[in-house]
Amino acid sequence: MSQLLGELDVHLFSEGTSSDVWRHLGAHIIESGVHFAVWAPNASSVSVVGDFNGWDPSADPMYPTGSGIWKVHSPNAAKSNTYKYRITTRSGQVLEKADPYAIHNELPPKTASVVWDLGYEWHDGEWMRERGSRVSVDAPLSIYELHIGSWRKHASGDSLSYRDLADPLADHLETLGYSHVELMPVMEHPYYPSWGYQVTGYFAPTARFGTPQDLMFLIDRLHQRGIGVILDWVPSHFATDEHGLARFDGTALYEHADPRRGFHPDWGSFIFNYGRNEVKSFLTSSASFWLDIYHADGLRVDGVASMLYLDYSRGEGEWVPNVHGGNENLEAVALLQRLNATVYAGHPGITTIAEESTAWAGVSRPVDAGGLGFGYKWDMGWMHDTLSYFAKEPIHRSHHQNELTFRMLYAYDENFVLTLSHDEVVHGKGSLLAKMPG
Repeated sequence: MSQLLGELDVHLFSEGTSSDVWRHLGAHIIESGVHFAVWAPNASSVSVVGDFNGWDPSADPMYPTGSGIWKVHSPNAAKSNTYKYRITTRSGQVLEKADPYAIHNELPPKTASVVWDLGYEWHDGEWMRERGSRVSVDAPLSIYELHIGSWRKHASGDSLSYRDLADPLADHLETLGYSHVELMPVMEHPYYPSWGYQVTGYFAPTARFGTPQDLMFLIDRLHQRGIGVILDWVPSHFATDEHGLARFDGTALYEHADPRRGFHPDWGSFIFNYGRNEVKSFLTSSASFWLDIYHADGLRVDGVASMLYLDYSRGEGEWVPNVHGGNENLEAVALLQRLNATVYAGHPGITTIAEESTAWAGVSRPVDAGGLGFGYKWDMGWMHDTLSYFAKEPIHRSHHQNELTFRMLYAYDENFVLTLSHDEVVHGKGSLLAKMPG
């Protein structure tokens, strides 16, 4: 195998313990062209097609390695070229798929991957050395949640780019006194109204606002201004779009084959197969990628409750119990524990925050103490109780003081973040101000 894809790399990937698979799979620019590698163990043949070979499937056929990984070196490919993998399934079906490990993609609605590099000169060394003190449990933590595409517009109506956003956002956050900004998902997603929560590109920032280096510039500038950056990250489900991860090689590869465990009824999306080793490596590597390559200071992990419970949003007969007969998703629990242990060990000074809405014990307890290992947990109960209280007429509030005091019964069970999230102001729920009487 090539130096980019050694035997140890393949072993760790197949074992489910790799946290840097992006360094070995995907498209990598080398002196004599581009090295492509993709995991498609059930394919009968795979080739790279792109604008560098006229989208000709016979030009760059890929070769199996015996581990389910296909690879090829293309001397004609270069930075900025677009490409896909043309996969022929065992049943003869032909699929054209974006690269799961692509670091850049075409501007949606186009769906091809783009050959790119990750070179960037950072200027946030002082921040990186000191950032751990900014997210410790005894530090003041004030987080501004932001959707890049709708925060501020140019006069033309176009959204600000990553670079355009940097200084106006820093000015705004400094004026308001926020310590961190949480960016709603910047990972590539085909459906814009999903706000980024229906992901297809787990290693690529959306091209809607610029290149990978443009996002690096935004984070770098915020760090220089003393503001931390937390990224929303979505391992709870993924988009069903044909060019993405769904039935990638003609089989349920990334998703669970049983729809009772592999399809999300609320969101119309696929659920990862958390017990598959290669999927474990994929997700752990994605989390590590954003912390490593983009200097993110933390990850807010979306939909954790939906991962933990096999019967989440499912009725009787619509879910399958675990080996002990319970409703806990033991494979997802193990993944989250390993993921948190891995990112904390590999990236000093970061934090992870769980969006978890149930009474699951130990969400922010260390893994070696039996917990899930998150740094913090969103306090969804406080959010709902508080908004309910303030929606009442002032004359009635004295009869509902328990809505403000109830959380003291559990306030010290976890490291809580008190949150007023985007979910409370969408789908006709109204703004926070509109919820108030009068």
